[in-house]
Amino acid sequence: MFDGLKKKLNSFREDVEETAEEKAEESAAELDESEAEAADTEDAAGGVETAASAEEGTETTPEGGEVTEPDTVTAETAEPGDESAETATAERDHAAAETTAATGDEAAAETGGETVATEADGADEQPASLASEEAAAALQDEDEEDDSGPGRLKRAAAFATGKVIIEEEDLEDPLWELEMALLESDVEMNVAEEILDTVREKMIGETRAQVETTGELVETALHDALYEVISVGQFDFDARVESAEKPVTIVFTGVNGVGKTTSIAKLARYFENRGLSVVLANGDTYRAGANEQIQKHADNLDTKLIAHEQGGDPAAVLYDAVEYAEAHDIDVVLGDTAGRLHTSNDLMSQLEKIDRVVDPDMTLFVDEAVAGQDAVERAKTFNDAAEIDGAILTKADADSNGGAAISIAYVTGKPILFLGVGQGYDDIERFDPERMVERLVGEES
Repeated sequence: MFDGLKKKLNSFREDVEETAEEKAEESAAELDESEAEAADTEDAAGGVETAASAEEGTETTPEGGEVTEPDTVTAETAEPGDESAETATAERDHAAAETTAATGDEAAAETGGETVATEADGADEQPASLASEEAAAALQDEDEEDDSGPGRLKRAAAFATGKVIIEEEDLEDPLWELEMALLESDVEMNVAEEILDTVREKMIGETRAQVETTGELVETALHDALYEVISVGQFDFDARVESAEKPVTIVFTGVNGVGKTTSIAKLARYFENRGLSVVLANGDTYRAGANEQIQKHADNLDTKLIAHEQGGDPAAVLYDAVEYAEAHDIDVVLGDTAGRLHTSNDLMSQLEKIDRVVDPDMTLFVDEAVAGQDAVERAKTFNDAAEIDGAILTKADADSNGGAAISIAYVTGKPILFLGVGQGYDDIERFDPERMVERLVGEES
C-alpha cells in the first residue's frame, strides 16, 4: 500500500543524507585548516619572541631585572681619582636618562601617545589559541552568523563538537525533488507546500549529532510533516457511535462506481462484529439495479433492507428506515444515496434535501484512493453541498501513490475514517494516521 510514495520519500531521505555527508567532509577539512592556521600562528609567535630575545642580548632575572656584564666598572668599585670612575659615572647617568625616556614612552603609549609596543611585546601579549577553542567560541557567538547561514569557523566548530548544521542551501535541491515527488503522487498542491514548509521548519538550522544518522533526522521531520496534514479532524469513531442516541443514522455519498454500496455492507459487518444491530436503506432510487445490488449484500449479511420503487424520493426512503429502526430498537441506520457526479446541480440538491429531512448523525464521503486528485476535488465539493464528517477510501490496497489519503483530510478539515483493502466484508480497517505515516517513512512495509 502506497509503495510508490514510500520509495519517493526514501529517495528524499537518501538525497539529504548524501548532502549531509558531503557537508561533514567539508567541515572536517575546514577544521583541519583552522588547526593548521592556529599552529602556524603559534610557531610564528614563538619565532618572534626568540628573535627579540636574541637581539636584546641580555639576561633577565626571574624578577625581570637586568644583570650587568661582569667586566663593567661601577662608580662604587672604582678607586678615587681613577679615570674609570668618571667613565662609570657618565655611563650610569646615561643609562638613567635612557630609563627615564623609556618610562615616558610607555606612559605616552598608555595615554594615547604615538609610542607603540614592539612586535615582540605584542607577540607576548597575544598568545596563540587552539583552533578548537576558537571554534567553540564561534559556535556560541550567534552574532558571527551572516545572512547566508553559519560561517566557516562556526561550521567547523559544530563538526569539532560532533555535530553537523543543516542549512537551507543543503535542502534546496532535495526539497525540490520532494515537491515533485509529492505532486506526482497526486498530493494536492497546498498540502504538498504545507509538508515542505514543515520539513524546512524542522530541519533548517538544526544540528544532527554524527552518532545520529541524517536519515533519522529526515525521518522525524517527514513523520511530523505528514502527520500534521493526515491527522486533521481525527475523532474516535467507535466512541461517537457508542455514545450517540440510538438509532445512529449514517448517510454515504460519492460518485458512481467507487465502491460506496460495498463499503456500506462492510460497515454493516463492522458494527455487527461490535454487537450493534443494523438496518440498510437504499436511497439510490435513480439507478436501475440499485435495489438488487444492495439487497444481495443485505441477504449475505442477514440484515434488513428498506427500499422504495425506482424513481422514488431518496429522502423518504431514508426517513422510513429511521422510523423502522426506532420501532425495532435498531442501533444503526446505514443509508445509500445515488452515485451522483459532483458537477450535477440537481443531484447535489437531492443530497442537501436528505441532509435537511433526515438530519443524519454522520455523513461519510466514499471515493477510491486510486482516484488521487479527482477524489480530493470531489471531497471538497461534496463537503460544500452537505457537510461531511469523514471519508472512506476504497481500493487503498491497490494505490501506490497515497495522494488522496494524504490530502483529503487537510483540504476538507474532515478525517479519513476507514480504508477499504479488499473485496470481502471484513476487508475494511480503521484509518490510523500514525500507522499510515509509519507505512510511508518507517520500517513497516
